[in-house]
Amino acid sequence: MDLEAEIRNLAARRDIQKAIFAYMRGQDRLDHALQMSAFHADSDVDCGLLRGGPRAYTDFAQGFLAGMGGSQHIIGQMDIEVDAKAGTGSGEVYFFAWHRLIEEGEPYDLFMAGRYIDEYSCKDDKWAIQRRRELIDWARKDAPSDAFMAGMPLVHLSGRNGTDFSQTRDWASGTSGR
Repeated sequence: MDLEAEIRNLAARRDIQKAIFAYMRGQDRLDHALQMSAFHADSDVDCGLLRGGPRAYTDFAQGFLAGMGGSQHIIGQMDIEVDAKAGTGSGEVYFFAWHRLIEEGEPYDLFMAGRYIDEYSCKDDKWAIQRRRELIDWARKDAPSDAFMAGMPLVHLSGRNGTDFSQTRDWASGTSGR
């Protein structure tokens, strides 16, 4: 492969990774626009519970997550292949997710691990997810065990809908960046 093609492919993989990260961050922050930015408008998404376009999927996912006390999705290894010249790519992306459920007034932690099987495309100079299928490899539901952390000064549960520190960057005056 020539140097120019390798640089195009590296840039494509970088842009695809940014789309994957936007998808996950958008889910955790309940940021509809950010999650939607990971897809092309004509994308197809199948999570098992729903199959549809990016708006239907994002509405469903964020509605589902909004009823929970919190969530955190972590990306694992990514195997991404691209042909930047053709504007196509495919990938397998591992994930691990935590969800704080409330069932009949009682909290539970739902842990899930799985993979996204993706196809990517470049349209109008934007790499994004064109097709995605979510596969759950395992899950478990447990009573929460994090009560020992209550009141610790550096523990902050994730905020949503624009309230998370990563979104507000509301630095307290007089701090040194902690």
